[in-house]
Amino acid sequence: MSDRGVDLRSYVSAEDVRARGRALRERVPVTARDRAAAAANRPGVLDFLAASNTGRLAHLVPLRMGRMVSSPFTFYRGAAGLMAADLAAGPDSGLTAQLCGDAHAANFGLYGTPRGEIVMDINDFDETIPGPWEWDLERLAASLVLAGRENGAAEDDCLRAARDAATSYRETVAQLAELPFMQAWTMLADESVLATAKAEDLLDDFKKAAKKARKNTSAKVVAKWTEHLEDHQTGISKHRFVSDPPILTPVEDKVTDAVIGGLERYVGTLRESRRHLLTRFAVSDIAFRIVGTGSVGLHTYIALLHGNEGESLVLQIKQANPSALVPYLPAQPRRHEGERIVQGARHVQSETDILLGWTSLDPGSGELPFIVRQFRNLKGSIDVAGLGADDLDDYGRLAGALLARAHSRSLDPRLLAGYLGDDERFDDAVAAFAVRYADQTEADHAALVAGVDAGMIATEVED
Repeated sequence: MSDRGVDLRSYVSAEDVRARGRALRERVPVTARDRAAAAANRPGVLDFLAASNTGRLAHLVPLRMGRMVSSPFTFYRGAAGLMAADLAAGPDSGLTAQLCGDAHAANFGLYGTPRGEIVMDINDFDETIPGPWEWDLERLAASLVLAGRENGAAEDDCLRAARDAATSYRETVAQLAELPFMQAWTMLADESVLATAKAEDLLDDFKKAAKKARKNTSAKVVAKWTEHLEDHQTGISKHRFVSDPPILTPVEDKVTDAVIGGLERYVGTLRESRRHLLTRFAVSDIAFRIVGTGSVGLHTYIALLHGNEGESLVLQIKQANPSALVPYLPAQPRRHEGERIVQGARHVQSETDILLGWTSLDPGSGELPFIVRQFRNLKGSIDVAGLGADDLDDYGRLAGALLARAHSRSLDPRLLAGYLGDDERFDDAVAAFAVRYADQTEADHAALVAGVDAGMIATEVED
């Protein structure tokens, strides 16, 4: 890149790009990934949690803590920032990719393309940011060990799943580096990824998840979560959300107005061809809905819109906090946090939600940034914590391949392939670190449990 924009005048051969990657091994050998889990200057667990709860809705913090205390794996899912503190002290090859930022195994899922096809990819970008590609892979590998332990898998099986994820990542990078650029860009989207990643044993799981995903539509949400209303003056048939506390609750009229105003502004962030589509709908109802683990305590709403002849559309409006990785990476240009997430997703995913955009609104405590997307639009997942030991390594290979493709959109795979080569010691090093980090996470979770038992942290358990 130059000051005037993209340089389309210079060409660098594949061998020259690979050579640059190989040269990096002298400074940071691939075996350097095998290291201590915890950084010397990492924050204390309770201090980290207190900081991560700052700015959240206070009455929901105990629910977040209740979810995180349930198991080491769920703790891990809410502690991306704590791991970032540890990863920042580790070796860095110097190659930067657009990170998912929270690439644990449960953040890979199925969703629908604009044409209704079911694909599998990374599906959570709250923490997305440019950073060392290694961070995503090591977070994935450690999560596989934790998920396996939660399901009672033997240690050898957990280790193999982490190692297979690293192997699959490395081999997929090598494969992408050999392909024509246009072909590599669109690779690994649909069911065929299972064969490419040597994860055929997951075919039945994929098909079951895809079948369920096809039923996850706005119409299903309306049938399950709303009641019917008939406006006799206009003759328009509408629906309203039915309260189901604490997960789904009504909002005050002023919040409804603020969210609708935010949605009206959000339309301008969509790609031009899709803006007119949204203007054909009108909002019927707004509700507050709690989601996830890391997002509990943030402002998150769902909007019910009605369209053509009884058609319904459900959108999610989710508060966008700064990435938890920010304190451990070089300063980034200031931008709207919702825009950061949307642009990160567009940068990484093979297919993005056609209604993905961002906005700002004031829910009553000052203006905040949000992302907007379709809610449960053909979404599904394979429950990694529910997989048997024989399938855990297949899932590791699948997720490793998908992560490699995601990184290859922002990091030239020829450069990364040059660095990794065919050195299996890289796979061993990542796996060894993953096991060590899973042990560290179990110790961190135990510290949370001790804090709860000592009355230092309040928790709330869902019914």
